[in-house]
Amino acid sequence: MLLVVTYSKGARTSLRNACRTHEESVVRRFGRAALLAETGHGAFLALRLREKHPDDVQIERTEPFNEFRDVPDAVREAAAAYEGRENRNVPYAKFAADGTHPSPAELKRREL
Repeated sequence: MLLVVTYSKGARTSLRNACRTHEESVVRRFGRAALLAETGHGAFLALRLREKHPDDVQIERTEPFNEFRDVPDAVREAAAAYEGRENRNVPYAKFAADGTHPSPAELKRREL
């Protein structure tokens, strides 16, 4: 998919108009940003926006997030255990203090 992010009012207006006019190429809209289908038409729309607003449009190619391929087991297990905790008021740092799950600092350092 192509992620198009706008940084000005004019670029946002152009993105909104393009999305309304070409719904078949829009995967999802987020206000200032949109995901466009990774097709020639999606690329055409994205590049057209950047031509019209060169400094106010950023285009990135994205790929779907696969949690089973991209995330270590320990991180997935920690997320599941934390969401399944009995006391909903316990912050993650305190929850992970027993050493069973990665600490917040470890999670912040860990690259995917």
